[in-house]
Formats: sequence, C-alpha cells, structure tokens
Amino acid sequence: MSPDAIATLAHLRRARDLIDRDYALPLDVPTMAARAFMSPAHFSRQFRSAYGETPYSYLMTRRIERAMALLRTGMSVTDACVAVGATSLGSFSSRFSEITGMSPSEYRRREHSAVSAMPPCVAKVTTRPQRRAASSRIREAEPAPLS
Repeated sequence: MSPDAIATLAHLRRARDLIDRDYALPLDVPTMAARAFMSPAHFSRQFRSAYGETPYSYLMTRRIERAMALLRTGMSVTDACVAVGATSLGSFSSRFSEITGMSPSEYRRREHSAVSAMPPCVAKVTTRPQRRAASSRIREAEPAPLS
C-alpha cells in the first residue's frame, strides 16, 4: 500500500470516528469531509470505496444501531429517535424498518432476553446491523444460542 493510500485511510478513519462518536449531532457530508481534509464529493467516493457504503448510510446505520440498544431497554420510539439525532420520526421509522426488517415499535416489543444475558461487548457485535452480500438490505445478526 502506498504512503498516499495509507494517509487517505487515516483521514477517512478520522471522519468515521467522528460519526461513531457524534452520531447524535447534526452531521452532514461537508462536515465529515472537512474532518478528512477532502472535498465533499471526493470524500464520499473515497469513503464508499474504503467502507462499502456512503458516509450518510454509515451514519444512519450507526444511529439505528444505537436506537436498537435504546429500544431494548424499553425506551419509547420517539425518545430513541430524538436521542440518536434523527430529526423526523417518519424518516427514522422508515430507515429503521429498511435496516432491521421490522418497525421500531415491533423491535421494541420483541423479546431481548438473550441479548440481555450477554456481556455488552458481545451484545454490541451480535446485534450490529449486517449488510447482506446478496442484497443491499441490512439486518440484525441473529444472537448465538446460549448453551
């Protein structure tokens, strides 16, 4: 890997870290691109090439991931929506359904005792939305059976 490619990945990682840390704040592509020292268009192309999804898609996936954790604790859908930085309940619900395959209310009502029994670090990895290879849909990984 060339030194330029390594430097580009380091800059992209700075932007990805910003998304992971500040997902609940109003973030837009120009703000993320500035963190990576790139123009918005160049940043979007480079981010997609490196991580397999657009910066906005990555941001929304992180927000939905955090909302899933809040909904498992019993938080209301509206409160979870606001807590993760979504500005529209309708858009949040649509994106949540697209990513998880069920509505936020349905997810909240679902049984989550297996996830509750896992250490938090394992639960985070197990419940992280996964991009399917055969389709662009994302789904939550099924928890491993407890023995």
